[in-house]
Amino acid sequence: MKQKKQITLFECQNCGHQSTKWLGKCPNCNSWESFSEILHTPQKIKDNAPATKALPITQVKHEVLDRFSSMQSELDIVLGGGIVKGGLYLIGGSPGVGKSTLLLKVAGDLASSGRRILYVSGEESLAQIHSRARRLNCLSDELFLLSEINIEHIKENLLGGKFEVCIIDSMQTIFSPNLSAAPGSISQVREITFELMRIAKSSNISIFIIGHITKDGQIAGPRVLEHMVDCVLYFEGDRSSEIKILRTFKNRFGATSEIGIFEMKESGLVSANEATKKFFNAKRDMPGSAAVAICEGSRCLVVEIQALACDNEYGMPKRLASGYDTNRLNMILALLEKKLGIILHRSDIFINVAGGIKISETSADLALIASILSSYKNRPIRSSTAFLGEVSLIGDVRNINSLDLRLKELENFGFTTAIVPSMPSNYKGKIKCVVVSEVSKIVEWM
Repeated sequence: MKQKKQITLFECQNCGHQSTKWLGKCPNCNSWESFSEILHTPQKIKDNAPATKALPITQVKHEVLDRFSSMQSELDIVLGGGIVKGGLYLIGGSPGVGKSTLLLKVAGDLASSGRRILYVSGEESLAQIHSRARRLNCLSDELFLLSEINIEHIKENLLGGKFEVCIIDSMQTIFSPNLSAAPGSISQVREITFELMRIAKSSNISIFIIGHITKDGQIAGPRVLEHMVDCVLYFEGDRSSEIKILRTFKNRFGATSEIGIFEMKESGLVSANEATKKFFNAKRDMPGSAAVAICEGSRCLVVEIQALACDNEYGMPKRLASGYDTNRLNMILALLEKKLGIILHRSDIFINVAGGIKISETSADLALIASILSSYKNRPIRSSTAFLGEVSLIGDVRNINSLDLRLKELENFGFTTAIVPSMPSNYKGKIKCVVVSEVSKIVEWM
């Protein structure tokens, strides 16, 4: 039998682009020094299955998603109601943020409930996983451990064990013997993900994949991986913080606007009790601090925006923001100078959203302006006052969605006054609403 000839190719380790010769700069993603040599054996794919026939959409049978709880309430919220049988999930985050801890805890809880779980690790030995599982109180006869990096051996164990859930820790350590590329390379990651997708869909097994991240904070591997999986989850927050936020960037089984809030305790990463009260604890009036209620999916969070404005005597002023969009901050500062005549181009401006959460909506514009003016004038804002509203480039304060829901959440926190763009229609609570239509009214009010 004639042996197939191997072809030498060069593959970009950033985006997966292939070339017959080495290139200093990738023409696809513009990254430098990212090409590595791989050996490729051309293979002809045999498919003897008959061609499928197209059906009218009215004749397609509707199937209800078969879900089951992950035993973690916050994770169920992020997933859209629970784990879907046959779903392929990709979870990423910085090293040490709690990816393996959370999934091992979930695996132990599911195993304790009677489900058969396989935990595959290519980075730790069985003794190391057992030691961590004992600390997390995750020991169960239905939780099986496998220390393996060969996808063929993993597939053999997975299909032969009648497992309901499989956890792969991590994607970058698994390899396929059919490829000559090293484990963790783009071609290997792509091949492994495709194989796991076939197993999940054909065997109705829910599979969680832990992925490493790049120096830019993105999940390592080509963008095609995010198209192959059903759900992409990502951990946010500082490693040293006890509060961890799990956000979904893609979900075929639910909304992509939900977040899960977890606490790191001695027993591992667990769902935070009273999660909505983890981001605001201001007890006294302080300059540079303003409160706002933001919406993340179906829940409302009260957060504190902190600002520090100080004179700059050394040239270019600094504009730094943690948890807030820097570009929008620069727009707000330009608006304050142009419309209100407040000289800020000689001041350093530092913004921080307490609790490590990132604000992505525009409803916090008014609170941001209030905190900056409070710090600039060194005038404290009452801790019982909140600010809600979007600010336009012409200085108008515009309406925001779910105003009634935000006011109800503020009332639960004990707020007595809210600066709003308009009177709410259905709210009948005790909070006093002060309507402002222009940014200049905030300056007069303060």
